[in-house]
Amino acid sequence: MTHPTTRTAPAARSTYWLEHAWLGTHVEPGVVVETDDGRVTAVHRERPAPPPGAEILRGLTLPGLANAHSHAFHRALRGTVQVGGGTGSPPLARRNGEGTERAPESFWAWRDVMYAVAERLTPETYYSLARATYAEMALAGITAVGEFHYLHHAPGGTPYADPNAMGEALIEAAAEAGIRITLLDTCYLSSGFGQPPSTPQLRFSDRTADAWAQRCSVLKDRDHARIGAAIHSVRAVPADQLATVAHWAGERRAPLHVHLSEQTAENDACQAAHGRTPTRLLADHGVLGPRTTGVHNTHLTSEDIALIGGSGTGTCMCPTTERDLADGIGPAAALQRAGSPLSLGSDSHAVIDLLEEARAMELNERLRTRARGHWPAAALLRAASADGHAALGWPDAGTIGPGARADLTTLALDSVRTAGPAPRLGAETAVFAATAADVRHTVVGGRHVVRDGAHTLVPDVPRALARAVEALRA
Repeated sequence: MTHPTTRTAPAARSTYWLEHAWLGTHVEPGVVVETDDGRVTAVHRERPAPPPGAEILRGLTLPGLANAHSHAFHRALRGTVQVGGGTGSPPLARRNGEGTERAPESFWAWRDVMYAVAERLTPETYYSLARATYAEMALAGITAVGEFHYLHHAPGGTPYADPNAMGEALIEAAAEAGIRITLLDTCYLSSGFGQPPSTPQLRFSDRTADAWAQRCSVLKDRDHARIGAAIHSVRAVPADQLATVAHWAGERRAPLHVHLSEQTAENDACQAAHGRTPTRLLADHGVLGPRTTGVHNTHLTSEDIALIGGSGTGTCMCPTTERDLADGIGPAAALQRAGSPLSLGSDSHAVIDLLEEARAMELNERLRTRARGHWPAAALLRAASADGHAALGWPDAGTIGPGARADLTTLALDSVRTAGPAPRLGAETAVFAATAADVRHTVVGGRHVVRDGAHTLVPDVPRALARAVEALRA
């Protein structure tokens, strides 16, 4: 599968003048950043005026943001799944003393609708949808995405002529949208403990972990792409095959991600099948460790938290999806105290806004504890940038300093949301006032991908999104 490319030549030497720059601990006014071949070569402070020929980034510039957990095809579901029957059937009702109410919809009903969308995707339509979705991410200041990819085969499970056609479509889509990608190729073999894949899940399955490893070993890293691994969940990969995936990732020193304890039903089923929690099952089969990230980590025991933190396993929180699907609030603060680095993802793309994810993580913890101030704004920004990039295998991204990848995200300081707070507040303004709508510039590897709020490679992102979603309804 090939697509006409809109990519430009490798980034040449550039100079940027940042009106205000977040440098990890504070905001510095008047910062000059020099770049060459996609990396920062020098940072000069106390430069009140831009030097000749510099590109001027007015506002507050942050390091590029990392979206550590994405399912690109879920973007087609935004705004379509409401309370009620979930699959198009009339909503169930219950009676109470004041009349009839609509019954709440569960995660599992939402999953049925998601499967229906997945069934309609081809490499061509997936490329179009992902390209538009990744362009939306660039507009939101995201410079790298972790794509948790399990849509491998044609409906019914028949491999495409290129068995990685769907993954290659995602890699190409990211290139066309101007951002980096870590393709977290996902092993997905069963519908539940001891159960074969359901009909919609057949296209997810390679049948065995060995076959999964053989297929994804063909995928190769490239300048804008890293190949990582994922275990969909303990219910989707039999316990005796977990180690195969972990070994594949370990041999390549590749990131390994896993959905973990997202739903209480998964925990209950794991206890019934194995007499232990999903976290303990993963630990017993060598899955946990510093290159592993658990996604959601919502319904954990104190022992689970100790296992995750003690092994250095990361935690990717996806607060806008976790609230949209009524999953619950994960113990992010306790996990970080135990030693688990935090990252953030937009997951189902109910919202694509890493600043909102960062804000929501703090606000969720406030709701649960009825206390404020669990993370300083600087720590929330780190989860959205440096720690997110590290979780995706890009440890040299997410900071503004010599040797780092030249990724910059500039927020307007004169919008209706950000006007008023002094620029020196910096991290607080970004996390607790700004949204993705305030992103004015996104520079990825020294290349200006979003300029003055417009994408330079995808001319009309809303139209591209509308066309991609409409193609799935035709």
